[in-house]
Amino acid sequence: MCRSADGAVLLTRGSGLSAFPGVWSLPGGGIDHGEHPDDTVVREFAEETGLTVRIAGVRTVLADLARLPDGTIEHSDRIIYDVVVTGGELTPETAGTSDLAEWVAAADPAQRPLLPFTAGVLGVGSEPIEPVEGSFGTPEPTGRVQRFGAYALATDAAGRVLLTRIADGYPGGGHWHLPGGGTDFGETPERALARELYEETSQRGRITGLAGVSHRYDPAALGPEGVPLDWHVIRVLYQVTVPEPTVAAVTEAAGGSTAEAAWFTREEAGNLPLTELTRDALGRTG
Repeated sequence: MCRSADGAVLLTRGSGLSAFPGVWSLPGGGIDHGEHPDDTVVREFAEETGLTVRIAGVRTVLADLARLPDGTIEHSDRIIYDVVVTGGELTPETAGTSDLAEWVAAADPAQRPLLPFTAGVLGVGSEPIEPVEGSFGTPEPTGRVQRFGAYALATDAAGRVLLTRIADGYPGGGHWHLPGGGTDFGETPERALARELYEETSQRGRITGLAGVSHRYDPAALGPEGVPLDWHVIRVLYQVTVPEPTVAAVTEAAGGSTAEAAWFTREEAGNLPLTELTRDALGRTG
């Protein structure tokens, strides 16, 4: 999301190489393997608009399903940033998935065909996404793996923090981690977090804020049974409060990536072997 001083928003139009030619969207695109999402949005913005930007904040995180022209169903996880222009000249992309970039007056986006997620972010009406029926699972990881995950910095009224220990044989095995995990096909980050929180800890919480976005790229990671994964995970971190904490226990089936779960004081947590995501999250909150 990039706005000018007079409130106009910068939009790009899908080219003939895109899935939806002639449909307008916020500038952006896919995260390359191993790339930090922050770097992605700066790179994609420059490619599609010719402008350099700096990130001002993370606005929201979304997920949606769309039926592509060939009939397949695409699940997209989207991190929506607020950005500010720092240089460059407005120039449309050539030979890419967009062919035009324009500043659109605040009252005008509703007059254009918009991708549904863009319409939602801008607060204007759009054609609804066609409902998708059926049950979809998560593919088994083989070779290069890129996952989108939602994680919780979950605390109770006493200030304790909820952590999970990664099972041996998984990346980070033996370390204590924030509860959470990958989103399933058709699942929003919020729903994925609620599911993972219960599966890994038996707790039910309430999201109180978006704490940040990070990633981890581990090309040497080994999965279960020593299978190389070339692992890249994009992580959204939410602040979560658990209003009625109970004894934490793993409820997912045996053999999963979570060995145990427990509540800890901040002092106790500081003496545990922690993943870098957990260390960073606890450090940012004192």
